Amino acid sequence: MEESSVENVAAAELRQFIERIERLEEEKAAIGSDIKDVMGEAKGRGYDTKAIRTIIRLRKKDANERLEEESILQTYMAALGME
Repeated sequence: MEESSVENVAAAELRQFIERIERLEEEKAAIGSDIKDVMGEAKGRGYDTKAIRTIIRLRKKDANERLEEESILQTYMAALGME
């Protein structure tokens, strides 16, 4: 196989990767917009969106990780006289 054929194959494969990533980026932007709309709806109904975001972040973690994080947070807050 001559070098230009190898370059063409690599270029075609690279183009496919880039196009897939571009499509995924478009989907990600659309999903981000949908999430923003849902958050706006929740805010309009009187919910605290900062609390909702915190709950979503915490639900992504397993129970042990959450407990450890909460324990450290309580320790630091106590050290600063915040409790």
